[in-house]
Amino acid sequence: MIFNLLIKGSPFSTRACQSALRFAQTAHANGHQIRQVFFYEDAVLIANRLIYMPSKEQNIQTDWQALGASLDLPLQVCIAASIRRGVLSDEEANRHEKGNQGNLAHGFELCGLGSFSAACSESDQTLTFGG
Repeated sequence: MIFNLLIKGSPFSTRACQSALRFAQTAHANGHQIRQVFFYEDAVLIANRLIYMPSKEQNIQTDWQALGASLDLPLQVCIAASIRRGVLSDEEANRHEKGNQGNLAHGFELCGLGSFSAACSESDQTLTFGG
């Protein structure tokens, strides 16, 4: 089965990112494919490279980066929601006159809802976490 994941809950005040990560790991271990992970609404905060997690807490950002790299999994972040929350790529920071260096973490990419829609049509099922 091919899954598409939509994550809407904040990585700091909900368990949406953790639940989606656990689902993706379990699905992959059981032979299923994850087509895309799309972070939307407050979930885009996971892609801010400037966040710092205390050593005793789970670093959900690095966990997603590791899973994305190991599975060659697109970790796509809604560009409109990101801009509203100050998560910018270098290009977007420059375009919006916020300096020439963004804060988008490695392994995440900004994209629009069209990308999410396309992934939905290429998947057997889309699951939503949070929201």
